[in-house]
Amino acid sequence: MRIGALLSGGKDSLFALYLMKQKKHDISCVMTMKPVSDESYMFHYPNIDLVKTQAKLMDIPYIENTTKGEKEKELSDLEALIKEAKEKYNFDGICTGAINSNYQKSRIDAIAGKLELKSFAPLWERDPESLLKEMFDSNFEIIITNVAAEGLDESYLGKNLKDVFEHLKELNQKYALHMAGEGGEYETLVLYCPLFSKKISVLESKKITDKKTGSAMLLIEKIAQNE
Repeated sequence: MRIGALLSGGKDSLFALYLMKQKKHDISCVMTMKPVSDESYMFHYPNIDLVKTQAKLMDIPYIENTTKGEKEKELSDLEALIKEAKEKYNFDGICTGAINSNYQKSRIDAIAGKLELKSFAPLWERDPESLLKEMFDSNFEIIITNVAAEGLDESYLGKNLKDVFEHLKELNQKYALHMAGEGGEYETLVLYCPLFSKKISVLESKKITDKKTGSAMLLIEKIAQNE
């Protein structure tokens, strides 16, 4: 089947795309929503511009749309993106990285139904701990780009997710933190996976901390692509 993949640049959406490729589906295009603020209910914000680089490294066509991130208005923006992509790249279904978020999945399913597309969520209701292990075993290199949970501070920004895996287990037991960050506890960027022709290296970045909320973001300013 021909699939359009919704991508944020993070581990879940990219691993979902990877699994669809493993099942021999053809990925027709990568679609990205670019929120203009960090208040989006549905979409990734940190370093979203790097999705275009990831798509290029996978040799998959890329298409994007912007949204102001208003709670329901962003859904019509998403629908417009998927409709445009479907007309341009002629796919039969869409793929997302939803794990436990009914808010996200139900709305994407509704848009897919309206546009006569099948909706695939290959990570849906997977055990977060075993899912992360599978990502590591599949040679995914993932860094943390945003933190917004007790037990996580700006010192975790830029760290390899595999290196803090055991700490995430501790936080899960102590604070019921979702190990895959599905509740927004943390966000990620995939620097390498088997679908990439090259690895992304972060050359310049800065940490931005919100003193009111305690959340922090890694803003990546310069990258390189290495063989």
